[in-house]
Amino acid sequence: MRLRDSPFGSKLSDVQPPEIIKADELVLQRWEMRWAEEGAAAVRESLPELQPFLPWARDEYDVEDARDYVKRSTDGWDKGEEFNYAILNSDGDLVGSIGLMTRMGPGVLEIGYWLRTVYTGRGYMTAAVEALTRVALTLPGIERVAIRHDAANVRSAAVAERAGFAEVERRKAETEAAGDSRTEVVRERRSERPARHTSE
Repeated sequence: MRLRDSPFGSKLSDVQPPEIIKADELVLQRWEMRWAEEGAAAVRESLPELQPFLPWARDEYDVEDARDYVKRSTDGWDKGEEFNYAILNSDGDLVGSIGLMTRMGPGVLEIGYWLRTVYTGRGYMTAAVEALTRVALTLPGIERVAIRHDAANVRSAAVAERAGFAEVERRKAETEAAGDSRTEVVRERRSERPARHTSE
């Protein structure tokens, strides 16, 4: 998935997603400062997998970077612009991070995610994406959920495919990380709710 520092395109201030979501044996919980230290450790442990596609995953990433992320996540949530969750397993260990972003404009929420390397291959991220997508598509005014990832990011592509996201577009993109191919893939899942007529 792509996590950029681009401006947000919309807000979701009237009805926000829940702060805690169950995803099989996982719990998605709104980020709190108490997880910053473990979050920094998770990023550092996973740098070989994260760095090719996430420009913020730097060698020097530390606790202060993680605290800044949590603070920005708190601010974004309060403004109705982004909704970031820590992913926790049944033991309370930090598995990764996932979030909903409004930056693609009205009617759509974008999902971004990263997984701690030691927890790969267990289906955790697929379960988290599926759970968050189900919640997102119940929110008023949301017709589709999108995932954007670099064409070379086969792991993110596999998660999106397993979670039922269909490819809808490929487009040129600026290179932001070492592994970028300059081709961005956009995938979507749409609401199954019937469209409402304007008279209703």
